[in-house]
Amino acid sequence: MKITYTGRQVELAPAERKKLEAEFAKIGKLLDGKQEREAHIVLSQERHLHHAEVTVNYYNHQLVGIGSNSELFNAIHSAAQKLEKQVLKARTKWRDNKRTPRKVTSEAESEPKAPADSEPGVPPPGRVYKVNHHHKRKPMTLDEAVLEMDKTRDYMVYRDAETDRVHVLVRRRDGNFDLVES
Repeated sequence: MKITYTGRQVELAPAERKKLEAEFAKIGKLLDGKQEREAHIVLSQERHLHHAEVTVNYYNHQLVGIGSNSELFNAIHSAAQKLEKQVLKARTKWRDNKRTPRKVTSEAESEPKAPADSEPGVPPPGRVYKVNHHHKRKPMTLDEAVLEMDKTRDYMVYRDAETDRVHVLVRRRDGNFDLVES
């Protein structure tokens, strides 16, 4: 983590800067992922009160920690603690929002993954769709099944209302239908 200091009526000795770098090392570990972050620390003094403001840009968001105290290092420490809380909140929010599982549709509940030993570039075998037989359980007649099939469906699995058996209605290439009774 790169740290830049701006002192308004306040100067820091090199030994004090080393102590501050150790203070911000933990925040640097939390922030630095693939990119190195830059922290800007502004130190100021009003009468008997020292102010410390730490600003860090983190994924297009500014994280700001402000601390005030009669002693300079206590002010910087309180600003660092506030910034650390913001960093942890921003990281968990980003992680939780980006790492949610995909929503599964009711029609395709499980999709097979390609085996680990398959060659790259070779498409996996056809998808397997799990049919929820409890969904739309109402039995129907052959005429209702034909009406239910739209132009995009090539087959229809339904429970016959008269025999209470499962039937499969398949659209042929010539536009006619095949009925498979169980």
